[in-house]
Amino acid sequence: MEKNDALYALAALGQETRLDVFRLLVKAGNEGMTAGAIAEALEVLPNTLSTHLAGLSRSGLVKAEREGRSIHYRSNLDTMQQLVTYLLQDCCGGNPELCAPILKIVGTDASQEDGSC
Repeated sequence: MEKNDALYALAALGQETRLDVFRLLVKAGNEGMTAGAIAEALEVLPNTLSTHLAGLSRSGLVKAEREGRSIHYRSNLDTMQQLVTYLLQDCCGGNPELCAPILKIVGTDASQEDGSC
């Protein structure tokens, strides 16, 4: 993940409704949710939600797929994993064992291509 990608993702999650949407979609898993179901669950106006979904999609944190007449939104956990890996790339002063518990949770290796922890 590049620095600008990380900035877009962090900015997207830095807004309350977008963070709520992302967390809801993580909870929904692979099934995802339609915009209407998300709006209802979070009590957000549909036009407002549309703007937030667009921002999350641009950041790569949410993906949308048309299924028949509906669009299902799903969290993109690959992007979240890349973000966490980027944030922890040079962590712990070269002691990868200190970062290992966090990296294990997100399913990534503590060692990076460049040899840093």
